[in-house]
Amino acid sequence: MDLGLRGRVAMVAAGTSGIGLAIARRLAAEGAAVSVCGRSADRLREAVALLEKESEGPVHGAAVDVADHAAVAEWVGEVADRFGGPHVVVANAGSPAEGGADLFGVPDYRTAVEANLFSAIALSRAALPHMREAGYGRVLFVTSLAAKQPIPGLALSNTVRPAVVGYAKSLVHELAAAGEGAVTVNVIAPGMTRTPTLQAWAEQLDGGVAGLCEDIPIGRLAEPEEVGAAAAFLASVPAGSITGTVLPVDGGATRGLL
Repeated sequence: MDLGLRGRVAMVAAGTSGIGLAIARRLAAEGAAVSVCGRSADRLREAVALLEKESEGPVHGAAVDVADHAAVAEWVGEVADRFGGPHVVVANAGSPAEGGADLFGVPDYRTAVEANLFSAIALSRAALPHMREAGYGRVLFVTSLAAKQPIPGLALSNTVRPAVVGYAKSLVHELAAAGEGAVTVNVIAPGMTRTPTLQAWAEQLDGGVAGLCEDIPIGRLAEPEEVGAAAAFLASVPAGSITGTVLPVDGGATRGLL
């Protein structure tokens, strides 16, 4: 299937490792010009080198902390000056710290909201004028299955992920009211995915990765590449009538809520 992404401009926040990098790689393989950002200079260099090796289009990297909203806006402007666009933005951020609700104080929740909710708002707000001008836009918010059901021991994620969904759905209605149907907004909710962060967390749990898989109907972790494939489709031309959805990529773990 031709996804119609060749020549499009895509931005992937926190795109230097894990799910973010997998999404960037898939978009690059489809021929999009791809810009990724990240905090680690070393990981940024490695990610850009990998993308350049695999990509059919130009690649760009920016040292940006997504919690710095002014820096996010500058990143969007830099990409627009370099490539035009953007047509696709993927609002992604590192997972909040693990722990139960009593472990954290108000400052911890505020930090999680800054990193995972406000960063998504900042990126989408900066990118939307370019999408309106282009007459084509795909806004993707990466959350987790915590957006649909709480995960024990992840109180910060359980709190902030549903807020991202609330913002995304609000944005869908406002775009529709303005007659801007060429810009779609969707949420991807990965479940237990084989990333370095997940594997480090699993090592602290009884049963490790195998124990986590017991609650997944397909009996295994999702691969980052599978999340990347889902993101590429939602970013595509054929997905133009899909907006306002929360797509679990979790092996059926949220089956009771579908």
